[in-house]
Amino acid sequence: MSSNVLRFTTAGNVDDGKSTLIGRLLVETQGAFEDQIEGAKRENERRGGKGIDFSLLTDGLKAEREQGITIDVAYRYFATPKRKFIIADAPGHEQYTRNLVTSASNSDLAVILIDARNGIMTQSRRHTFIAYLLGIRHFIVAVNKMDLVNFGRDRYEEIKRDFLDFINRLGGAEAYCIPISALEGDHVTEPSERMSWYTGPKMLELLESIQVDDPAYKAPFRFAVQLVSRPPASPEFPDFRGYMGRVASGSVKVGDRVVVLPSGARSTVTGIVTRDGNLNAAFARQSVTITLADDVDISRGDMLALEDGPPASRTDFKATLCWMNERKLRLNHRYVLRHTTKTVRAIINEIDHRLNVNTLERESPVTELQTNDIGQVRIKTLQPVICDPYSVNRQTGGFILIDENNDTVAAGMIEG
Repeated sequence: MSSNVLRFTTAGNVDDGKSTLIGRLLVETQGAFEDQIEGAKRENERRGGKGIDFSLLTDGLKAEREQGITIDVAYRYFATPKRKFIIADAPGHEQYTRNLVTSASNSDLAVILIDARNGIMTQSRRHTFIAYLLGIRHFIVAVNKMDLVNFGRDRYEEIKRDFLDFINRLGGAEAYCIPISALEGDHVTEPSERMSWYTGPKMLELLESIQVDDPAYKAPFRFAVQLVSRPPASPEFPDFRGYMGRVASGSVKVGDRVVVLPSGARSTVTGIVTRDGNLNAAFARQSVTITLADDVDISRGDMLALEDGPPASRTDFKATLCWMNERKLRLNHRYVLRHTTKTVRAIINEIDHRLNVNTLERESPVTELQTNDIGQVRIKTLQPVICDPYSVNRQTGGFILIDENNDTVAAGMIEG
């Protein structure tokens, strides 16, 4: 995927205008089809409104339209002459916080919307904090609904000051603030005469110009094997054996020496095969089949890495959990831990502390985590997990926990 693609998520409290902002961006950049726009008009008129209800362009589920809320993560795509965009519109309701975890884990930037009338709410802080935990270091703070506070500069400056104070306490993140009205179009793609006191870039200008490095390209080579390919022998491929998967991070080229984990076996890359032909090198996010010089015992869940920078093999580690299930965390209860393409049995035998998302204080002692709690725990696994700290590599540092009902109960980030 090109580095000129920006993946971003929208987050914030319910009714702060996330879907309306995305809908307007889609319409004003020609990112929405005519039939979608006409459908949004008809639905709005059926309810007694006039013109386009921009939020209806992203709320695709029937239940979302009926309730006027976003429930599932809605992915949308649009492009301008300068950049391509992938948007993940995450729900604002607290009960759907788990969906924000999903969208933020695949995003490079978060747009935090704040209702100018209400200022920063708990959910604004929670979403910002979760996005930060998941590795996002670039934030755009859209102070929305400025039309409802008479486009007042003082109110904007107050919210901007509060947010910057909060995010500065996290450390190492960049935040850009913009006063907008997604409903009326002020400072989204067009300037606003009603807020001429703001001289910074419009929302679209900032999205087009902000520089966000994809850490997956800079991280060491990691390749989790999804499938071993052994097609029937043929004259062209009498003894083919390849390892299929996606390059999680870094790059590899033909001739590189690699190590297979957890076995520790070593070999040399002899080929990189794709449906479009063979490659000399493969990079992060590419799906390929790798062949090796030696007949090494490799199966699904094993990981290939370059000899000079292998990941760790761990059965006991600390992790930060975002607990997402209505059933509480149970100490010493058996869970399934899914990490890259590997699945292992695991237990949580200790909770170090729970984080207060409002004050960022660590609360302890703690014996349980409930829905939407964030805490640091210690995990033991039955088999080794081949991993990196999440702060070093998002692709090999993250995992999910699944309970006996096959429900995903938590998303986790391995600590160093």
